[in-house]
Amino acid sequence: MLPSFREDERSQIPALQLLQNLGYTYLTPEEALKERNYKKSNVILEGILETQLKKINRISFKKKEHGFSDSNIKNAIKDLKDVPYNGLIKTSESIYDLLTLGKSYEQNIEGDSKSFNLKYIDWNNIENNVFHVTEEFEVERTGSYKTCRPDIIIFVNGIPFVVIECKRPDLKDSMKEAISQNIRNQTDDHIPKLFTFTNIIMAISTK
Repeated sequence: MLPSFREDERSQIPALQLLQNLGYTYLTPEEALKERNYKKSNVILEGILETQLKKINRISFKKKEHGFSDSNIKNAIKDLKDVPYNGLIKTSESIYDLLTLGKSYEQNIEGDSKSFNLKYIDWNNIENNVFHVTEEFEVERTGSYKTCRPDIIIFVNGIPFVVIECKRPDLKDSMKEAISQNIRNQTDDHIPKLFTFTNIIMAISTK
């Protein structure tokens, strides 16, 4: 029998298996799309993010613990999704600040209105976050219904942190091709929105 050179069999599936062994929860492309409200222009898994924002954010006030209001949770998701696109670098910097510093929201508790900081990632207690992985993640191109489909995406609390492009080993310069594809997908007429969130971009090709 001749060896298979399909990307999914030689590099993509082993990568997914490794990530699941490391503790990442696998989502099928269909499950991931559902978490995106069935919108391929949306790159955030909003259902997962909403659950996590409620879980990891508590307000200590007058010796009591309170959760953020539903409106503040929804505003936090909207603020992350709707950061104005001002080029890949500047937009990435704005999103990085949100992810690392959080954002303050005013909330009324027991008759007092004060601003409290809401965080997207629990940086102090990593085990409080959730980690997912999916494959064949279709994203609409800028100003188009055409899509690009990165091979593997890793999410933290529903936010895309890692993009991995897999290539079959029989291709000439397979790693160069994977890197080139990642670079192309970041351009303004492809799917730069996805890359404004990502912190790691990888290319793999299994021999």
